[in-house]
This record gives sequence, structure tokens and C-alpha cells, in this order.
Amino acid sequence: MDEMDLMKKLSDVPSPSPEAYDRARTALRTAMADQPMNTVTRPKRRFSWPRASIAAMGAAAAATAVVIATTSGGTPATPTEAAAPPAVESPLVKLASEVEAAAQPGDASLIIGTKPAPDGSPYVFYTVYSDKGQVFHGGDPKDLAATVKRNDDQATDFDRKIMAAARLAATGEVDKAKDGMLTAANRNFLGIGVSPAEADKEWADAQAEVAEMFRKMGKEPPAPKPRPTGKALESLKNNHLWSNATHALFVGAANAEVRAGVLKLFSTMSDVVTVVESFADGKRVLTLTAIPEILGGDASSALTIDADNGLPIRNEVFPAKDSPTPSQHAVVSYKSSRVTLADVAAGKI
Repeated sequence: MDEMDLMKKLSDVPSPSPEAYDRARTALRTAMADQPMNTVTRPKRRFSWPRASIAAMGAAAAATAVVIATTSGGTPATPTEAAAPPAVESPLVKLASEVEAAAQPGDASLIIGTKPAPDGSPYVFYTVYSDKGQVFHGGDPKDLAATVKRNDDQATDFDRKIMAAARLAATGEVDKAKDGMLTAANRNFLGIGVSPAEADKEWADAQAEVAEMFRKMGKEPPAPKPRPTGKALESLKNNHLWSNATHALFVGAANAEVRAGVLKLFSTMSDVVTVVESFADGKRVLTLTAIPEILGGDASSALTIDADNGLPIRNEVFPAKDSPTPSQHAVVSYKSSRVTLADVAAGKI
């Protein structure tokens, strides 16, 4: 049973926000596999964006996809030494630098996302992330305006931590930012900066919480599993880095610092995330694909961003062909823009 099936069992629970919905799916995946799958966000999981269909995107990628490698000039070899290969700059790092250098109007980011609801129907959600760290949600522009007017800040501790980690990465402290992104959910079972015993306790506590979720759904809790080690632990870390960084991008995409930081974090995942250039509706795009091994083995996740400004366009899950329990195909689309909170409160979006 995949996470969408599990979420359908929550029919007696009030509908969660898009972010809470995705984090719940991640928690459920933690119980279902040693390497929980990434949230589709938004999370899982928002400027001008190409309205490419799935078929158009696939055809364009198949016809024109080329793996990007931007090279910078190397130091000329001396007569007594072999010529060294030119240094290769990650296309994501290069794009991050361009994003940081671009001017930013407004004081907030508006994200309009479309994703499948638990029953499979399209679900459109509106989110505003202010540069001060506030988060406002709404089911439509009018609802969003009312939320902003009454200053109903719905930012969670998780939101604040992933945004802080993304901003830190933008300053160049990528390793420290990775640790912050990996521990943003307040459960350090990955063992970041703690002893194995402390990490084991965190793991046990997390599984106990998931078991309670299953019991509330009227389902038999999954059997406890030992905390993964070795390669399995590295896959789990990559899963959480991908999942939490994409969530940060989807919520704060139109903020240059957040976007640049996320791109720099993604650039550290070159062993498990491929970067491919293609065209969609005449626009150059980059598609970042996370391999199934870091997503529980049941799917790959393809994040498409605008190659000129780094804004997310879509996040797509493809079932793994060789998995006995492949995930369902799913697509989340995003449209992002810079706005002012005053305009949002006045309904001018």
C-alpha cells in the first residue's frame, strides 16, 4: 500500500494543510521502509512558467536532453606534468549565483500549487511566505487575503528551520546547512552530531509515533525495524535532504536566498541526483531526478525548474519498474511570483 492509499484512510481527520499533508506522508513512509520516500511537494512537494503537459515534457526530454557540465578554465600544465582536467562547476551552483545576483521586488513569495488530493481530484492551494518568515495559507485568493489581513501566521518550527538552513547554504556554509536541513523535523535518528545511542532512541520514538498514527487509522502498526546503518543510512540521509530541501524550495521559491541555498544543497547530491537540460514550450529547463534507491526503491522523483531563474515548475513521481510495490504516478505543478503582503491582503494577486 502506498502513501496515497494510507492517507485516504484518514477520512475522519480534518484536511491538513499542504505542508502538513506532505510531512504526514513522510512519517508514514518512515514506517514502511528503511529508506522513507521523498515527499512530493510540494513536498511535496510556484513567475512565468511553461504549461507543459506530462507528455510534452517527456517527449522534449527524450528528444533533446543533455547532461549539463559547465567548465571553467584550468591552470595550464607545466612541461613536466600531465595536463589536469578542467575544473567543473555544477550547473546548479552557477544558477544559484545568478539567482542571488538578480534584483527582487516585493516582500513575500506567492506560491500557487496544484496537486492530487487524497481522492485523486486536483487540489489548488495558495501559500504566501514573507521575507520575515511568516507563512499564510488559503484555499483561494479571497481566503488567502483574509488570512493575511488577520495576520494568521501559520509558520511551523519545521518551516522556520528549513528556511534557515536554505539561507545558510546561500551564504556558502553548505555543510552546516545540510545538518540543519537533515534535523529540521526535530527527530535526529540520522545521528547528526549525536551518539549512536541517542540516535537509536530518536529512531524508536519516531517509530512509536508512526505506530500511534496507524492505530488511530484503525490499522495494525508495522513491526519495528532497527535503525539503518551504512549504505542504508546514507540513503536515508539523502532522502531527508532531498525531501526537506524541495519543501523549502516549494514554500519559499520566489525568495532568492532560499532558492539559491536549495540549489547549492542539491549540487552536493550529484551521486544520487542527475541534472538534465531540455526544453518545454520553448523554455529551457533543468530536470533534477532523484534515483529510486533514496526513495524507498518504489519511485524516482523528477523536479523540473526554470533553467534561467531556478523557479520550480513541476515535481513528478515515476513508479519504479522493478519494484514489487511501485508508487503511483503523481504530478504537482507550481507557479511562483514576488508580491507585497499589502497587495495580497487587498486581494490584488
